[in-house]
Amino acid sequence: MITYLYWITVLGLMVGALYFVGYKIDQWKYAFITAATIFFIGWVSYYFHFQQIFVKKYGGVMSLAVPAGQFHMGATWKDENLWIENYDVKTNTCIFTEYSKGNVLQGKVEIKNCNPLMPNKTDIPVTNK
Repeated sequence: MITYLYWITVLGLMVGALYFVGYKIDQWKYAFITAATIFFIGWVSYYFHFQQIFVKKYGGVMSLAVPAGQFHMGATWKDENLWIENYDVKTNTCIFTEYSKGNVLQGKVEIKNCNPLMPNKTDIPVTNK
């Protein structure tokens, strides 16, 4: 909900700029430049700063796609960054991928021979009583 409120505010500022600068002052060229600037600043601010804050703290909206050939296993937050765990069946690898603000700093950890879905009998420790 907060994400929609953010974009409604940005659109309201754009419409306000078009109305006051374009209609009231009759400077349409500057009105469109101002509206485009407001949209650009709003988009950059959302993508590089607010998106993950909204999702983590205020129940915002964020969409990610699981890469083809992988199974999603889990997700967790570490500070302000989202970590996603997927499993690649073909390579038998668990892949942890970090999604930071704006995807500027992305970490990736691969665990080979992970096989979390179907452990082999040799992978299960045997205890003698």
